[in-house]
Amino acid sequence: MKKALALLLIITMAIGLAACGTTAPEQPAGAGDEPLRVALLLNGTLGDKSFFDSADRGLQMAKEKYGDRFEYATVEMTTDETKWLPTLYDYADDGTWDIIIVGTWQMAEPLAEVAPQYPDQKFFIFDQDVDYTAGDFGNIYSILYKQNEGSFLAGAIAARLSETKTIGFLGGAENPVINDFLLGYIQGAKYVEENIKVVVSFVGNFYDTPKGKDLALSQYQQNGVDVGFNVAGLAGLGQIDAAQEVGKFAIGVDSDQALILGEPAANFIPTSMLKNVDQSILRAIDLEYEGKVPYGQAETLGIAENGVGIADNEYYQKLVPQEIRDEVTELSEKILSGEIIVDTAFGKTNEEIQAIKDSVK
Repeated sequence: MKKALALLLIITMAIGLAACGTTAPEQPAGAGDEPLRVALLLNGTLGDKSFFDSADRGLQMAKEKYGDRFEYATVEMTTDETKWLPTLYDYADDGTWDIIIVGTWQMAEPLAEVAPQYPDQKFFIFDQDVDYTAGDFGNIYSILYKQNEGSFLAGAIAARLSETKTIGFLGGAENPVINDFLLGYIQGAKYVEENIKVVVSFVGNFYDTPKGKDLALSQYQQNGVDVGFNVAGLAGLGQIDAAQEVGKFAIGVDSDQALILGEPAANFIPTSMLKNVDQSILRAIDLEYEGKVPYGQAETLGIAENGVGIADNEYYQKLVPQEIRDEVTELSEKILSGEIIVDTAFGKTNEEIQAIKDSVK
């Protein structure tokens, strides 16, 4: 009997020790049996070769990195604004998505309406933030970019490449983010060419490619522009078409448009101002796995955080002379060191922004 009790005690202790040894610490999201599930809701469509494609690419990169531990869906809500809020409600109400991602200033208001009603649902918004003082948004992480820093470099390149000393800017809809691109672009151009002229046009949206082309052709053929900068999403592809047609340059945006579009278009794209939406989304997902996403806050990513930059590829090497490339490297270092403080549209009045535009007419 004593032997039996001793054996039972040994077995009980062994089971207890085994249980202690296999008790895992609290795991970050997606680290258990269930994968991290992410839905990307685009207020537009894929195929812009820049902004929305970059966001989707970020999820592809996460899938490649995490494999079966990660699942995602990209939803094209189109440009029909009546679909955006109902779709956001549908995905939040579904309850099966760990994170729902939206982007751009147009989704800030719908997100501010939906998120407080689903406090256990996590949200990312990129290229825009919400007003954290206006409600309980502790479940929203906002990703912003210092597009003005990258655009400063694009402006310097455009001004140096221009023979006419007249460069162009093609924006989509005028809003604070697009104006932030513009002010950085103007400042960078003026930094290297004090008397540079900048012709500014706005499409009015981010999808009308034919209108984008018409506006760009007008810049090239009527205003003397020989280097343009498209910041207009799908509409901006019209500028690249126009550049090919008239044999001028068009700087790409958001993604490396030379490599994405390939030749012959790439021969007219000396570089692209990269807004690394893909890298920023992958970074945010990495933080989620680590349990370190700063929900209830916004983070702004610039050159230092690889949030923005200039595409350095074979076309950049071929189309931009070495001395200009060296100068761009120096300018980037000066931004990093704080020697150059890049101007921003945020916090400026419409009158102040207009005055800067007028300074380069």
